[in-house]
Amino acid sequence: MSYRKKSSKLEIHYRRSLHKRALFITIAVLGSLILSGCATNMEAYNAAVVKSVVDKKQNFLATGYAVISVQKSDNAAHQRLLSIRASKLDAYRSLMEQVYGQYLDANTTVAEMVVQSDSFNARVQGVIYGAKLVSIAPVGDDTYETKLSLSNDIVNDLRKLYLATMASQRG
Repeated sequence: MSYRKKSSKLEIHYRRSLHKRALFITIAVLGSLILSGCATNMEAYNAAVVKSVVDKKQNFLATGYAVISVQKSDNAAHQRLLSIRASKLDAYRSLMEQVYGQYLDANTTVAEMVVQSDSFNARVQGVIYGAKLVSIAPVGDDTYETKLSLSNDIVNDLRKLYLATMASQRG
């Protein structure tokens, strides 16, 4: 009788051990599949981002948008011209972000473990020269889109100029 009890306890322990191992292996396999899926998605995402900001000739591309109806003018033609100008400036801002990056300032206030306020400020500052206008076109009924292109050689020159300016300010 005692032999049977010991034998059944060992069997139960052995079965539990097998179930734990099988569960661990299942989780490990699923985890690796999930992570490999993320890696594939990240690679596809990164490729899409690079494709959207770099053309076939390795030029940097930037797109700017502006809404026509929000421009401050009573004249429809003047609103369109202001929208074209605003979309062009937005495209230049996008180029500067690509060349110089963005300065971000974030501030969060927490009181009694509750977020009271959360603010972000972004700033881009730099010089862009040599950008080529690719297109200005209406998009939909109320928006203009401007596309600019900037040679990779000019981007490298701008970055060197920026780094030299920063080094001279420090020392």
